[in-house]
Amino acid sequence: MKSRLFLTFFLILILPNCAGVSSKGLFGTGVSIAFDPRSVGTQIDDSIMQKNLSARILLSDKAYFLSVKSKVLDGRIFLTGKVDEAEEKLKLTKLAWETEGVRSVRNDIKIRDKFNLQQSAKDLLISSQLRTALVLSKSIKAANYQIDTYKKKIYIYGIAMNSDEKELVINEAKEILDVEDVIASIILVENLRIQKN
Repeated sequence: MKSRLFLTFFLILILPNCAGVSSKGLFGTGVSIAFDPRSVGTQIDDSIMQKNLSARILLSDKAYFLSVKSKVLDGRIFLTGKVDEAEEKLKLTKLAWETEGVRSVRNDIKIRDKFNLQQSAKDLLISSQLRTALVLSKSIKAANYQIDTYKKKIYIYGIAMNSDEKELVINEAKEILDVEDVIASIILVENLRIQKN
């Protein structure tokens, strides 16, 4: 009886890890390892850069923990979120460029306006609609994309398998009601430093 109980407990702990690991939990990049076209080594390098940058951002000001998001893809750093002052945005850009191994930095951080619940709800709805459209499309690997919306502008980060997929993602975003602009930072698989074999 004890061995059966132990075996059941062991399987509960182990089996979820066999079903497919999302790099959101393991590597922190938000792209599913199973679908990620980057090599495992590149994923690990990006993860290390991500953790390093996140720690340094948090050490500079704990308020950034909730207000600033960073993402690393193939050595490229993408920053989004909101800050109170323009100087903070510049400081965060400098922190990103000082990260070891960085190839480029794209800073889409906005200067915060007064909080507007209605605007935030619209932004959340826009992000949800795009996420749903990507998941339902058979031509798009939705797990390879991260979406942020701020003041009806959609920011899309991710890796496209080809230029057709990239265009599909951008077109899906443009078709959503109330979207004013689509800012896409989508890397093509062919432009990755090292790809999976």
